[in-house]
Amino acid sequence: MPKNDLITGITPNTTRLDKALAAATDLSRERIKALIAEGKVEIDGTPATSPSAKVAEGAAFAIHLPPPADPQASPQDIPIDVVFEDEHLIVVDKPAGMVVHPAAGNPDGTLVNALLHHCQGQLSGIGGVARPGIVHRIDKDTSGLLVVAKSDAAHEGLARQFADHSLERAYLAVCGGHPNPPAGTVDARLGRSDRDRKKMAVLQADSSRGKHAVTHYKTLERLDHGALVECRLETGRTHQVRVHLASIGHALIGDPVYGRTPSALKPIVGALDFRRQALHAARLGFIHPLTGNALSFASELPCDMRELIDEMGHSNR
Repeated sequence: MPKNDLITGITPNTTRLDKALAAATDLSRERIKALIAEGKVEIDGTPATSPSAKVAEGAAFAIHLPPPADPQASPQDIPIDVVFEDEHLIVVDKPAGMVVHPAAGNPDGTLVNALLHHCQGQLSGIGGVARPGIVHRIDKDTSGLLVVAKSDAAHEGLARQFADHSLERAYLAVCGGHPNPPAGTVDARLGRSDRDRKKMAVLQADSSRGKHAVTHYKTLERLDHGALVECRLETGRTHQVRVHLASIGHALIGDPVYGRTPSALKPIVGALDFRRQALHAARLGFIHPLTGNALSFASELPCDMRELIDEMGHSNR
């Protein structure tokens, strides 16, 4: 391993391991936690397992820093739509069909691969070697805005805003049927389905599993057998919009997991060859974690969703 991939030293005081190592190095506590989870930290020659474990003053530590790209996440020259970029972060408009980061079944061709090439490897390391810079995700077949951290400081600042739900996130969705009332709030706990662990499901409010989730929705346009709906997220859970709208009887058009296309719309969906959930991350707003400036971005609906809306709006002509 090259020298610059290994950090060694002595812990400066007796305290939590992550705090001691952050004080002894230039690494953030979040980065250290991630490295401990990956088995990259040793204390007195023994792999560390817990960032909260107490460590004595004078303990010898070794931190193995993985290179910014490994076989799981290597730079690839893939075009991306950059909405904003500075030395700390980058906002991109992701197309439907692009996976955010490498995982089983998708080892390359992801947004992370494209960003590693575009940013020349300069992405936050907190997410680990497979997910550098990734603070939040949107599904493969959801299009729209995503912010990615280029520095650890930006990553931590953005993560805090996601944790306290202070960001602005609005999605545009095309659902089956007409929500009644046309605007409202879905406050329903989400967790893994008991029947299918690959799916999320609404859980009982008093369940010990899952996480609290809140979606505010508003009908923007009534269509034939469907509606264009704006969904604003108070929380950000896996598949939140898809599961919440399906739970009130208005699954997204094209969603292969949580709904079926209404029979009246099957000819339109088939003619357009519309093969994904009709969901677009249209607005993203946050406070820049380093400059303190308020940033807000908007993304227009992609062509496939515009065509779907147009056809549904005139299907009875």
